[in-house]
Amino acid sequence: MTSILQALSCADNYDPNSLHVERARELILGLLPPVTGVERVFVRQALDRVLAADVISPIDVPSHDNSAMDGWALRFADLATGAETRLKNIGTAFAGRAFEGKVGAGETVRIMTGAVLPDGVDTVVIQEVTRVDGDAVIIPPGQQREQNTRRAGEDLQAGKPAIPAGRKLRPAEIGIVASLGVGEVSVRRRVRVALFSTGDELCSIGEPLAEGSVYDSNRYTLWGMLTRLGCEVIDMGVVRDDPAALEAAFRDAASCADAIITSGGVSVGEADFIKQLMAQLGEVAFWKIAMKPGRPMAFGRIQPDGPDRPGAWLFGLPGNPVAVMVTFYQFVRPAILKLAGLDPLPSVPFFQARCTEAMKKSPGRTEYQRGILFRENDEWCVRPTGAQGSGVLRSMADADCFIVLEHERGKVGAGDTVTVQPMAAIV
Repeated sequence: MTSILQALSCADNYDPNSLHVERARELILGLLPPVTGVERVFVRQALDRVLAADVISPIDVPSHDNSAMDGWALRFADLATGAETRLKNIGTAFAGRAFEGKVGAGETVRIMTGAVLPDGVDTVVIQEVTRVDGDAVIIPPGQQREQNTRRAGEDLQAGKPAIPAGRKLRPAEIGIVASLGVGEVSVRRRVRVALFSTGDELCSIGEPLAEGSVYDSNRYTLWGMLTRLGCEVIDMGVVRDDPAALEAAFRDAASCADAIITSGGVSVGEADFIKQLMAQLGEVAFWKIAMKPGRPMAFGRIQPDGPDRPGAWLFGLPGNPVAVMVTFYQFVRPAILKLAGLDPLPSVPFFQARCTEAMKKSPGRTEYQRGILFRENDEWCVRPTGAQGSGVLRSMADADCFIVLEHERGKVGAGDTVTVQPMAAIV
């Protein structure tokens, strides 16, 4: 198995003490392979799953030539050039009940949307432009051959891929599968992620809050973010700052999960044995990322007992609640998408907006301020949510975007243009 630390140390521009956001993300994604394992699931269980094999269409869709509009089915050759045409109405074609005769010269059939085109016709004229005079229908000039018709196999062709492997099955894809009469599909298994928080000061919900302690919110925000990504989440609770307990937690997590996420224990000044233990159980790089919030981070792989097991990827996140969420969205989320077999960096919109308030910023790091977007004088504007401390979780709850202040940028003045990343695209 490739050595993570060797691969990282050989990478260009690698500085674990001052790593740019983009470089850290690139290094992580370069090491992660998609998980293996395939499941067969019913169509209604396949929403948001990743397709493991092409869905091959067993039929043509549509299965027959049909009308795209309510109107009159006719032979284009019967229409006069530059003048009205009078045709005889000989019947009606309904969706699900075809017209059984054949349309001859000078004849037409009333047709409904989705109805099979009768033999002999090649054009449909919408009913709104026609006139009816007894059993005759008057067609205005200016029609086009094959207008308002849908041909068999126009959407999907029998024997050809309808949906390619690697596609996330959204409602539209679910509808396509159903339109083929297919009841089950093969999907990649879900990414399994084990998570736990570290720290003697943390209390779980339901426990009395002792002096100097805080309730652990990080496991709940991580659970929410991972669940939104369709992961199978293994919540291992709070693990105390005890070497034996932490070793047992890491080994258990590595034996059952594809990835491990911890919060706390990676900052300067925190218990050194946590870092030593991570390194002892596998290969772990400890980074100082040039970003705010979320500077300290650990990344690597924890090896379980037994040489035949692949181990689990480790993401050691900071302990402060906002730093946990920012580092998750910027690093862990793309990694989970890569493990799931998806594009790790799908098109996430960034755009420019006018910042209505001044913000402090020092060059040399990327900052992710939390902001609120709004429209003013026909332009997009943004303002910070308020206090931006890494422990102020409300700044995330109130925000609908990140204000992304680039690495080399300095302070922002009121009225300056800034880059924003809408949270709706990633949350």
